[in-house]
Amino acid sequence: MGYKDLKFPEGSTFLVTGGAGFIGSNLCEAITDMGYNVVCLDDLSTGKQENVDLLIDRPNYKFIKGDIKDLDTCMKACEGVDYVLNQAAWGSVPRSIEMPIFYCYNNIAGTLNMMEAARQQGVKKFVYASSSSVYGDHPVLPKVEGQEGNLLSPYALTKRVDEEYAKLYHKLYGLDTYGMRYFNVFGRRQDPNGAYAAVIPKFIKQLLDGETPTINGDGKQSRDFTYIDNVIEANLKACLAPSEAAGNAFNIAYGGREYLIDIYYGLCKALGVEREPNFGPDRAGDIKHSNADISKAKKLLSYDPDYDFEKGIALAIEWYKENL
Repeated sequence: MGYKDLKFPEGSTFLVTGGAGFIGSNLCEAITDMGYNVVCLDDLSTGKQENVDLLIDRPNYKFIKGDIKDLDTCMKACEGVDYVLNQAAWGSVPRSIEMPIFYCYNNIAGTLNMMEAARQQGVKKFVYASSSSVYGDHPVLPKVEGQEGNLLSPYALTKRVDEEYAKLYHKLYGLDTYGMRYFNVFGRRQDPNGAYAAVIPKFIKQLLDGETPTINGDGKQSRDFTYIDNVIEANLKACLAPSEAAGNAFNIAYGGREYLIDIYYGLCKALGVEREPNFGPDRAGDIKHSNADISKAKKLLSYDPDYDFEKGIALAIEWYKENL
């Protein structure tokens, strides 16, 4: 079962921070489709106005332009809220290496503000975005919660610190916190533009535009690419999870493993393009291989992802063809 049949108390209100971003806007859309209320909080620094405009006419959707670095804003946004889905953060390992102080303020202090506001306003569940980057240089595959290595970037550090705060907030204050360790999420509305764009939308756009994509490294790095609908399911199931599961972080992925070079040629085939890629240097802070063990999320959250890579990538390609 996916997420569309999940049931919450009538009139439930969800606050989605970063709700104008890729993952956040998909969460907002899914929850309003299900008939529940959504408050979207975003400062539009990386989120998009068009993702807000898409939903703004829905009676059960409200947009607040505001910054999670401001505690008062977080307090106001949490008023009357049952569930917080905290997606507001700046992504990108390379950018975090260039801007470590900003990442600390935004991803750590901002998340802490949200936890504190959720605690003070009596929110039932606090679900937040973490990342597979917390595994750092730990070599073992698949990645299992509790077996983490040395961190490789400020971005990864911010996510690890968020997890530690969440654990403390559960232990000290009884706030039910659930960390979503996302593994390379992709799908509709993921931004293909800019120096820090994710690889799948970037490659699709470049191939459609007649450009030659550059693969960082030899293309033999592997990732557990995870379709957006699996991530929506995980967030909503965390909101329904028992308190016994709180204070934990969970791998959110499909549990597969795709090599970048194979993805590149697969996209070429799907788009009817024959073009050899360029190869560039490895990116600083990147891990070589990533693959998730999702048994903990299955057991404690009843997470059961519907979309494998093939199913997800077909839907993503279709969306980009229509929308780019």
